[in-house]
Amino acid sequence: MRYGFVPAAALTPDIKVADVEYNVGSCLKAISTAVNNRGRKIVVLPELCITAYTCGDLFFQEALLAAAEDGLAYLAEQTAELDALIFVGAPLCVNAKLYNCAVALCGGEIIGIVPKQNIPTYNEFYEGRHFAAGVDDVVPISFAGFDDIPFGAHQLFSCDSMPNLVIAVEIGEDSMVASAPAIAHTAAGATLVASLSATGALVGRSAWQRTFLSAQSGRLACAYIYANAGWGESTTDGVFAGHNMVFECGRLLAEAAPFGDGIAMSEIDVDLIASERRRLTGFEVGPDARLAGYTVTSFSLGIAAAKLTRTIDAHPFVPDGEEERRARCEEIMDIQAHALAKRLAHTGSTRALIGLSGGLDSTLALLVTTRAFDLLGLDRSGIISVTMPGFGTTGRTYSNACSLATAAGTELREISIADSVRQHFFDIGHSESDHDATYENAQARERTQILMDLSNQEGGLVIGTGDLSELVLGWTTYNGDHMSMYGVNAAIPKTLVRHLVRYAADTCGDEAESSVLHDVLDTPVSPELLPAQADGTIAQKTEDLVGPYELHDFFIYQVLRRSFAPGKVYRLACAAFGDAYDKATILAWLKVFYRRFFSQQFKRSCAPDGPKVGSVGVSPRSDLRMPSDALSSLWLAELEEL
Repeated sequence: MRYGFVPAAALTPDIKVADVEYNVGSCLKAISTAVNNRGRKIVVLPELCITAYTCGDLFFQEALLAAAEDGLAYLAEQTAELDALIFVGAPLCVNAKLYNCAVALCGGEIIGIVPKQNIPTYNEFYEGRHFAAGVDDVVPISFAGFDDIPFGAHQLFSCDSMPNLVIAVEIGEDSMVASAPAIAHTAAGATLVASLSATGALVGRSAWQRTFLSAQSGRLACAYIYANAGWGESTTDGVFAGHNMVFECGRLLAEAAPFGDGIAMSEIDVDLIASERRRLTGFEVGPDARLAGYTVTSFSLGIAAAKLTRTIDAHPFVPDGEEERRARCEEIMDIQAHALAKRLAHTGSTRALIGLSGGLDSTLALLVTTRAFDLLGLDRSGIISVTMPGFGTTGRTYSNACSLATAAGTELREISIADSVRQHFFDIGHSESDHDATYENAQARERTQILMDLSNQEGGLVIGTGDLSELVLGWTTYNGDHMSMYGVNAAIPKTLVRHLVRYAADTCGDEAESSVLHDVLDTPVSPELLPAQADGTIAQKTEDLVGPYELHDFFIYQVLRRSFAPGKVYRLACAAFGDAYDKATILAWLKVFYRRFFSQQFKRSCAPDGPKVGSVGVSPRSDLRMPSDALSSLWLAELEEL
């Protein structure tokens, strides 16, 4: 919980219709197991589960209502030692009116009762026959031996040991209406909605419910714990499936399959929710829920390091499923190609120049450029692929660059940079045997100068090849490969570049081109600025110098998209990559990430235009407005304490 993770559960206990004693015992067993054995801190049970939702006119019976009150008193007493906030559904009579309620239990007390506001009376629902609609205003009542219990819909439950954990409640139909109470609740500050339900099973309903609640959770930037009645409720014409779900900002974290065990458990990241709300300027939360007419009840939970059972995606930019990944790749390449096509059309350019190295990034840039030319009906021979071998160019990358340019139908030009760079070394008095930054950057800048001058000759655009990961890390030569006339890969992280090239290899329909693309994929990532090894293989491997790109892309997502603190980024990385890297390695590369990210902002501040593709970018115009002279000491100091 130190990093904002709240262990939560939606449970469907085994119940019998109108058998309160059995139901209370079953609820207690389910709650105790979830809290004691599984470490859950927030537990949500279904609507009216103390009596069963399907009691019909038995809700008029005094015996049932009295048993429910006694049962809740007993449940509160028996859960007194449990470190959890529990929501359970029960009927409750106030001033001669019967209400369908969610009862909040914590520390052996009933700390709040929330009535259902929207009472359905259509199709199989006829709740209006028994229940009155709850009102917003909160008043104190006495119930089950407790006095001054807040009763009313406008209630929030705030955790005093975890400020971002603020819980609201809705029941059944409340979530379905156009002006759902959750809209007001989240605007008042709720980050988590406990949704108690008794929705019958129908063909297609479970899929619809999943989609609906996912959208609701995403739209309101909140978490949802949805607990639905189970098959023990089933009677007469009604069948219930115990389809429970836990959502976070639109993402399904856990699900109990219909007619399954009725247990959906995960850890909700309330700090992530708070981060999303800070980022989304359209989501407005008032400064004080009390000013919005809400009663706020505090509760306490023990702070502990929650064991994460939720999946931490090690590759957040890359979808898991093959079908979804292919669809994503096609969409991304469409965005890139149409963006470049617009720039070409606007400038009247029928020529484009690409420095083709035989590596991943320039390969993707070529693939995008050919698409853009095809969109505009331009001849691909207007694309000039320039291979510029230097001191570190290997036979493998040179061969791949030439083969790819030919297979794509572009014009291939070869211009060696060796003699011109040697002349430059002579002019500035630099020894060719000194393989320092000057040695490397002179080559990168010479290649850029060639491309820029050719663009003037040909009246074409220089297409940038650098990707998002390189820009974040500053792994680019200032005024060298850092510069272009349009950077088509500027918003594509390295891990995604690889999948885009693989997608092209699998779908291009040309055996020769596919073969070259697969060999590019198998080639180590390298700027090839240092001489090759004796056997002619690449000596300079980027990931040996700056760290594994899969780690850095993970860091990029958690730092730039989620705005998480360094300690949390580290913990998430350990959970995601525990089988691939030890903790010391993760920590070491995370420190490198922060140092490079802060120190290299000056390069990003003057980066060329490039298409925005996803939710993470570093363009100084549309995404990252960061001072070039900011210090990383605050972030590194937190990592030193780990």
